[in-house]
Amino acid sequence: MKPSDSRRQFIRHFAASTAAVSSAVALSACGGNSVDPIYASFEHGVASGDPLGDRVIIWTRVTPSSNTDGRDFDVTWQVASDEQFSKIIKSGNLAASANRDYTVKVDVTGLSPNSVYFYRFNFGGRISPVGRTKTLPVGKVDQVKLAVMTCSNYPAGYFNVYAEIAKLTDIDAAVHLGDYIYEYPFDGYASENAASMNRLVEPKTEIITLTDYRSRYAIYRKDLDLQALHAKIPLIAVWDDHEFANDTWIDGAENHDPATEGPFSARRTAALQAYNEWMPIRLPDPSKNNRIYRSFDFGDLVSLHMLDTRLIGREKQLSYANYMSSTGAFDAAKFTLDMSNPTRQLMGVEQTTWLQAQLTKSSATWQILGQQVLMARMNIPAPLVLGQISFGDYTNLLGKAQIAPATLTDKEKLILAQPAIPYNLDAWDGYVAARETVFGTAKALNKNLIALAGDTHNTWASDLTDMNGNAIGVEFGVTSVTSPGFEEIFPKEDPAKVAGGLEQIIGPLVYAETKNRGFMIVTATPTETRSEWRYVSTVKSKTYTMVAGKTLRVLPGASNRKLLPV
Repeated sequence: MKPSDSRRQFIRHFAASTAAVSSAVALSACGGNSVDPIYASFEHGVASGDPLGDRVIIWTRVTPSSNTDGRDFDVTWQVASDEQFSKIIKSGNLAASANRDYTVKVDVTGLSPNSVYFYRFNFGGRISPVGRTKTLPVGKVDQVKLAVMTCSNYPAGYFNVYAEIAKLTDIDAAVHLGDYIYEYPFDGYASENAASMNRLVEPKTEIITLTDYRSRYAIYRKDLDLQALHAKIPLIAVWDDHEFANDTWIDGAENHDPATEGPFSARRTAALQAYNEWMPIRLPDPSKNNRIYRSFDFGDLVSLHMLDTRLIGREKQLSYANYMSSTGAFDAAKFTLDMSNPTRQLMGVEQTTWLQAQLTKSSATWQILGQQVLMARMNIPAPLVLGQISFGDYTNLLGKAQIAPATLTDKEKLILAQPAIPYNLDAWDGYVAARETVFGTAKALNKNLIALAGDTHNTWASDLTDMNGNAIGVEFGVTSVTSPGFEEIFPKEDPAKVAGGLEQIIGPLVYAETKNRGFMIVTATPTETRSEWRYVSTVKSKTYTMVAGKTLRVLPGASNRKLLPV
């Protein structure tokens, strides 16, 4: 199987349809067929995003040569109801300027709901690739289908996942849960094979300044698989930490050193500007480019609430290292006290209040949270979390305790007696009160809640329950586009045994897959919502096969809020 052939055929098809349009129809106001030599091409393709029932964002970037002297350039855009552009619906002009890195973004209004449109741009007689987009449905809706992805580290492998999503013909929108780019230097995280795959990033240093972030987006957006995805399906996206720096919180990040890299506020400002330049996103408040939480209504069936659990309100993560004594003992009492702090914030008060209002006013059958980090409880025995025993050895010890408990040594008994603690304090598990607030709202309003989660580079599907054991909803967690998962953390372990063991150890966990890269297709109907996991066999080669994962579903209604097999 050669997935790149399909992608290239898609791009050639749209290019051919563009070239077939006569110069009299094709953007003649931009100079006919005379091509401005200052620009090489639209090297970064086109994109659309944030669709609503009557509007959608369209995006491109005109690629300047080195002698533009920072001047602005006039760009014409067109939206048509057919890919031959014989029926122009909307058109206009705007400037591509250096202060926005020559990116162009238009909020096209006055469109019809649940309709497919085609769009393109022109500068100086050069026409961009043609993009396809779609508005959201209104009123009664029988089905909504979303492609969900996250964690696309360019040097870690090829974007085969994007190529596969771009082939799909029945997707209403693509949802990216963050880590669209990574901030590390060319030889940083998951870059071992980058040179042999021709996947080295620019700039070579860790990105800190506005120029750095812009350059990093530019190298990602030259990828043809990513361009094919953007040209085919409107994107609804939120950021996670790596659009800034690893393990970001409101005032800093694990991967930021103010002593050598300057104030985090300056880095955050640069990252925010580049993100809003390069992503087809509509800011709810143009005066606040750090606010991206927003909702999308798919008629009466789905309300998709995109959250920011990373930047706008998150307090600094707790660290287990701060609860270890000099002898290696874990202070569980102090840890529990700090974890249960009722004022500890993940989303912030303002966003939490907004979400409560959105859930209250929505009458859609399904309330879906598009957000970054795992919401389900993921408690794992402390010896595993703290690295005191390998996963395989712990599993063997459990077997020994079941088969021959009398043979356990005192040390082994001590290991088995330790409590289960959250494996990831960067997730909702590190912000217990904040999670209970969301759960309490959903329960009080009797909503059918589904959380989408990324971040971990592994697949998870879990039941969501509050502290009292009440069923609240379910979570569909998606693996990564390229970033390595537990197969790298446990290189000597059988991934199938790791996943199976985790399903046994973690109570709410129904499904885990800790080896493959891939995406989810989430399909909502009035009678159920299901998630289908699809994987690619490798991201280290452009030749790959598809690997089918599980499909799980949930039914609406207070008595049905749990995962079921299909």
